Amino acid sequence: QELVHLCHAHENAFEFYGGCPALCVPDNLRSGVTKAHRYEADVNATYQEMARHYNVVIIPARPYKPRDKAKVEAAVLVAERWIIMRLRKEHFTSLGALNERIAELVEVINQRPFKKMEGSRASVFAEIDQPALRPLPGTRYDFATWTKAKVSLDYHLAIDRNFYSVPYTLVGQVLDVRTSSNVVEIFFKNRRVASHKRSYAKRMAVTEPAHMP
Repeated sequence: QELVHLCHAHENAFEFYGGCPALCVPDNLRSGVTKAHRYEADVNATYQEMARHYNVVIIPARPYKPRDKAKVEAAVLVAERWIIMRLRKEHFTSLGALNERIAELVEVINQRPFKKMEGSRASVFAEIDQPALRPLPGTRYDFATWTKAKVSLDYHLAIDRNFYSVPYTLVGQVLDVRTSSNVVEIFFKNRRVASHKRSYAKRMAVTEPAHMP
């Protein structure tokens, strides 16, 4: 349940549905919700950024209020009965093979006719839910982590065992740092003050000459 897995799971879900919902109601798992609250939960900055990329609002369920996500609780029970129980005697040699088998059983569940009403989960989704979904963005979210770092006397920040420069006038300030797979962006009061190509060497200084006194 690390943050990168949480965001990746959302991306896979949106692509599976073929669109994005207006809002998501997650549980208060630590990787997504920094501080749980009955009304104003503090959502992790990266998780929030991923939601903005897909134009989705994150509204965490209230702590100890399972009815806030009753449909999810019911879906977990369905998955236990119709997927996990059916796989308990099967053997797999790779995670990919297991995921393929789970996908087959998910399709069986979705096409299975309801007992007390007409149609199936797949037909109800196609008729009601799918038309209400918002379109997917043109690109996937570029996963990035947000941290805070203090500018040292040499006008550099220590980030992932490397050092990145900022304008020397910011010495002593605590800045927000966004780190993606390729870029390190540094912000002061919501304004970007530096951007560097991310270095994967160790203890290397990445310095922009314009930042020097």
